[in-house]
Amino acid sequence: MPGTYTNLHYHLVFSTKERIPMIHEDLQPQLYRYLGGIIRSLDSMATEIGGMPDHVHILARIHPKHALSDVVRALKSKSSGWVHEEGAGTSKFAWQEGYGAFSVSRSDLPRVGTYIRNQAEHHRKTTFQDEFRRFLEVHEIPFDEKYLW
Repeated sequence: MPGTYTNLHYHLVFSTKERIPMIHEDLQPQLYRYLGGIIRSLDSMATEIGGMPDHVHILARIHPKHALSDVVRALKSKSSGWVHEEGAGTSKFAWQEGYGAFSVSRSDLPRVGTYIRNQAEHHRKTTFQDEFRRFLEVHEIPFDEKYLW
C-alpha cells in the first residue's frame, strides 16, 4: 500500500504546575485558541479544548508523522511561552510535568467532546485528582498513587 491512512484521536489531559489555578476566565478562551493553533501547525486537528483553572482537556486528531510526546511537548512549551510573552496570565505560569493521553474511538468522539465542554459542571462533583485517577482506571493504566501528584 503506497499511502498511510490513520484516524488517531486522543483525549489529552495535563495540569498547571502544582495544580495551581492559573487559567483564569479571561485567559481560557485565548489559551484554548492558541493550543488549537499549535495543533493545526502540526498538521493535526483539535476537535474540542476545555478545562478548568488548574488543568486542560484536548480532544484532537493527531497526524501520524508526529510522536504524541512531541505534540504534548510543543503544546506545553509554546503555550507557556505565549502566556509569558502576552502577559495574558501570571509570570509564574507553567505546566506540570507529565500528562495523560487516552485513545478515543470514532464512535466515542461525541461523548468525549461533550464531557470536555461540560468541565465546569463535572467538577462541581469531582476533583481533578479523582477525575484523572478514574481515567487511568477505566483505561487500565497501572499507576502508583505516590507518583501521581
